[in-house]
Amino acid sequence: MPVPAEELKLEIVNAATGKTLGAKATPGVDGVLVVRDHPDDGPSPERWQLTPAAQDEQAYVIRNADSGKVLDNAAANGGVRQWNAAGTKGQQWHVVPVEGEAGLYFIEGAADGTVLDLDEPGEDDTRIVLRAYDESAESQRWRFVPAEPERTSDPVLRWSSLSHWNGRRSWRLAPSTALRPVPGATPSFSDMLLVLERFGSDQDAGGWKGEGAVRSPDGQPSWWAGPGARFLADTTGAGRQDIVGIKPAKGAVTSAGRGDGTFDDEERVLHAPAPSPSPADLWTLADTTGGGRPGVVVLAADGVRVSSQDEGGAFAPAGGELVLKAFGHGKQAGGWVAEKHPRFLADTTGDGRLDIVGFHDDGVRVSLQDEEGKFAPLADEPVLPAFGHDEAAGGWLADKHPRFLVDTTGDGRLDIVGFHDDGVWVSLQDEEGAFAEPLYVLDDFGVDQGWSSVEEHPRFLLGTVDGGALDIVGFGPQGVVVSRGRGDGTFEPAKLVLNDFGHAQGWTGGKHLRLLADVTGDGNPDIVGFGDEGVWVSHSRGDGTFEQAQLVCRGFGYHEDAGGWRVDRHPRFVTDITGDGRVDIVGFGGPGVYVARNLFRRFRTR
Repeated sequence: MPVPAEELKLEIVNAATGKTLGAKATPGVDGVLVVRDHPDDGPSPERWQLTPAAQDEQAYVIRNADSGKVLDNAAANGGVRQWNAAGTKGQQWHVVPVEGEAGLYFIEGAADGTVLDLDEPGEDDTRIVLRAYDESAESQRWRFVPAEPERTSDPVLRWSSLSHWNGRRSWRLAPSTALRPVPGATPSFSDMLLVLERFGSDQDAGGWKGEGAVRSPDGQPSWWAGPGARFLADTTGAGRQDIVGIKPAKGAVTSAGRGDGTFDDEERVLHAPAPSPSPADLWTLADTTGGGRPGVVVLAADGVRVSSQDEGGAFAPAGGELVLKAFGHGKQAGGWVAEKHPRFLADTTGDGRLDIVGFHDDGVRVSLQDEEGKFAPLADEPVLPAFGHDEAAGGWLADKHPRFLVDTTGDGRLDIVGFHDDGVWVSLQDEEGAFAEPLYVLDDFGVDQGWSSVEEHPRFLLGTVDGGALDIVGFGPQGVVVSRGRGDGTFEPAKLVLNDFGHAQGWTGGKHLRLLADVTGDGNPDIVGFGDEGVWVSHSRGDGTFEQAQLVCRGFGYHEDAGGWRVDRHPRFVTDITGDGRVDIVGFGGPGVYVARNLFRRFRTR
């Protein structure tokens, strides 16, 4: 686990004993600290906060979150105490990761380099002392455990029956396990409203199944969609979100958005498939030329097929024009497999035209689009023999190692950022379009640090500060982790900035969606999580940190009280479907399409 930000309250746990750092059961005036158990019926363990020291950027003051006293090394007989803050070197500490042990640290005194240890490791209520560093001493290793999140919500009241001695029955209002937003929740969303009885997983709504949907494995908000997938896209270039679904034998079908949060009842064919479509074909809509109208792009067996849209909204020809004999799932097009080989449409050079980038077995393959809209054939060798599936190219696995195409330096050209077992690797693109040898830039966000898979621990690259460089934001084992970008392809050390939305707080990839979106309209990305009880939002502070979560909508959640939504059957999106500049919530449930409108806090519904 990375070092927590100073806003977070934590327990400090000894790795050898599993006991928590704090005062004695009967604290003395000397402030001596021990590790001890805390029974459920007793006082809670002390909670601490790590505040950067003013005189030393690498040191922290470890402060008791309740009393304000700080960790101090001036106790008698080499002991450690909590004492009034004095700003001395003896109250400053280095937090040093244990090599090869994710989430474990040495707590080292800035004054003399000695580390926190246990006086008698096998004894109860053993005293904390300072000793010379010993690599083999497990008692010198410590774990930071974030306190429980302080979420904001209200209990739902329901009628509960009461039985009386004389056989009569009465009723009273009592809290239930369900939750609802508090009156001051921001933003305010309406209740879920069923706006279209189509595109649902129930048979009466079309019997749609989502196994054909392939979200881009880097966590970016683009889709390659297979049979059964449903998503939202601007199909006309008019700036309005429409519903698009990939229907076997029919191809892409759509219901046009009306701009008021509803959609046309008519389901029309947007684009017919090739005469013999393959279930392995992947679809998307994208404006490949920068002309303002999206076309249909299909990764087919024989390669990349594109159908452009004319001024009348028609797509021709049926099945698309074969523009590149590559990046397809057939042997003749390279044998690209969705479960192994991520592929992207991205403007890699900043010329306004989308290129095609793929990560194959042997490395990175790129086809640039020229001024005439032609895609260049692939070279015999990859443009970069790295970030590929084979061991010789790094052994990158699509389900474990997300890869991004983003501009980390601000020069208008996309670089490659990848998350491998050991951490973050970056390959910068130069002015000639060549990718440099990958550089290892950060020892976090990798499998070795507990980020087990793309599904369990989504990671994003985006700016968390207005005008700043791209940062890494990830949903890790202990909560939300941020590493600020330096603007040169490297990143600052990762920090745990929020004790929520992580595995430790009960969030799992199989049940819950987590993403980032600006829900308040202030220009900063907020955290949006579709949890058990509904939709939770943590507002960005604009500095790479986030506030504690608020429940903003009691629908679209995993529990039956919140609709019984499932990740594998019910896609959900946060997007503006009304054109008012604020994002709404759209979900494809069992009976059809549901919408919760962003109400600007003008009024509320329940």
